[in-house]
Amino acid sequence: QVQLVESGGGLVQPGGSLRLSCAASGSIFGINAMTWYRQSPGKQRELVAAITLGGSRNYADSVKGRFTISRDNGKNMVYLQMNSLKPDDTAVYSCNAQIRTAMWGDVREYWGQGTQVTVSS
Repeated sequence: QVQLVESGGGLVQPGGSLRLSCAASGSIFGINAMTWYRQSPGKQRELVAAITLGGSRNYADSVKGRFTISRDNGKNMVYLQMNSLKPDDTAVYSCNAQIRTAMWGDVREYWGQGTQVTVSS
């Protein structure tokens, strides 16, 4: 059984910062890419930032220069540092991970339950 649990969301004023964390636990042999997505009411889910096992990063144009994704492979965690937050960043943020649960097993995608980020004055 594999679980992803996000934390760190909340209410912040425009221009403020938040740091999201996502912890993967359970029967994990290895984790490939880890990705943050977000979805706000009436909008499609969008990729915010992704990081490969080797540390290559990819960002949505809307967050480049403001958000930073990082990971701790020893702790099976991924982080999203969000600076200069805007009201348009308001959404439920969810983490996704490509996880192998056994040496010769398939890689499957797992999702966390999401954490709410609200940017408002």
